[in-house]
Amino acid sequence: MDFLISNAYAADGATVENNPYFLPIMLVVFGLFFYFMIMRPQQKRAKAHRDLMAAISKGDEVLTNGGLIGRVAKVNENGYIALELNDSTQVVIKRDFITSVLPKGTMKSL
Repeated sequence: MDFLISNAYAADGATVENNPYFLPIMLVVFGLFFYFMIMRPQQKRAKAHRDLMAAISKGDEVLTNGGLIGRVAKVNENGYIALELNDSTQVVIKRDFITSVLPKGTMKSL
């Protein structure tokens, strides 16, 4: 039955298991991969969202996480915003639930 399976012969010289620096090098490589592929992009998105929250002012047209589109009527210092959905309806939401600031005139086009 040896003709179906080829014989494996050990190679002479240093192998991966004999290298004492293999494990630390691989840990550093995986750490860098984790940082550049997962941590750094998430930190950039969080910073962009914080900047968006700080830039919201009265009169901006915004989109919320729940899909509401409205105009900012009042900005409160403790993190709440009064959002004007139309001329007669206002909703108070937490500032963190704003997804994006829309261009002026978006509400009129809808």
